[in-house]
Amino acid sequence: MNNFGYRRAMTQEDPTTSFGFSQIPASQKAARVRDVFDRVASRYDIMNDVMSGGLHRVWKQHMIRRLPLHHMSRPLTMIDMAGGTGDISFRALNTRAGRAGQLNVQLMDINHEMLCVGQQRATALGHSIDVIEASAEHIPCADQSVDIFTIAFGIRNVTDRAQALREAYRVLRPGGIFACLEFSHIPNDMLGGLYDQYSFSLIPPIGRMITGSAAPYQYLVESIRMFPTAEAFTSEIETAGFSRVRAERLSAGIVALHLGWRIAP
Repeated sequence: MNNFGYRRAMTQEDPTTSFGFSQIPASQKAARVRDVFDRVASRYDIMNDVMSGGLHRVWKQHMIRRLPLHHMSRPLTMIDMAGGTGDISFRALNTRAGRAGQLNVQLMDINHEMLCVGQQRATALGHSIDVIEASAEHIPCADQSVDIFTIAFGIRNVTDRAQALREAYRVLRPGGIFACLEFSHIPNDMLGGLYDQYSFSLIPPIGRMITGSAAPYQYLVESIRMFPTAEAFTSEIETAGFSRVRAERLSAGIVALHLGWRIAP
């Protein structure tokens, strides 16, 4: 079912925010992020394979294994925020297939072009999902109506990260899980330096070769460096109200999986 009902956040103040290494008015970030992904939507999955050497599939499957898809028999509702082309949604549905209890997945993103690719993939794979154009800061769901909230490689593109975390907490039921997979900072300085060289020297040119434009991938590698450390982001999640928050570093810390639970009613 399509429900392109995106509602844009409106604020009276217009503070600055980061767009890669640049500082821009916060009101402009969503539009700029949307433009970045408009340009790469049709080849986004190919670039993920090229940039990570296929490791993004391992990271995503690790996140899926941490979700309560295997043992809970009652029907579950899941939001896949910034889910774009649907990788996490489809993995969750495949994991749940054949088990007792339906899984209702709501695939959300601010980018229409990415969602169109996700809808096409869902149709081709025979999956039934709700495709909703919405921002992480303004989720069109009732309070305490969701069991699982995932966001993979999308939280760093959000304009107001604190508001997005509060929204995730709001829509989760008590006992619900928040799972965020995101690029992080490698604790080892030597490995971190080598990874920076790879990111800045190779990823934008590869992006130009595959998608025709290097600029979106220059932004993406810059935005990774601007994102907080795993420890700092863990504190942000706790500030939003989540309990038992933990971070799991994967692949020497290239990415981190953050997990938190809503305990309070």
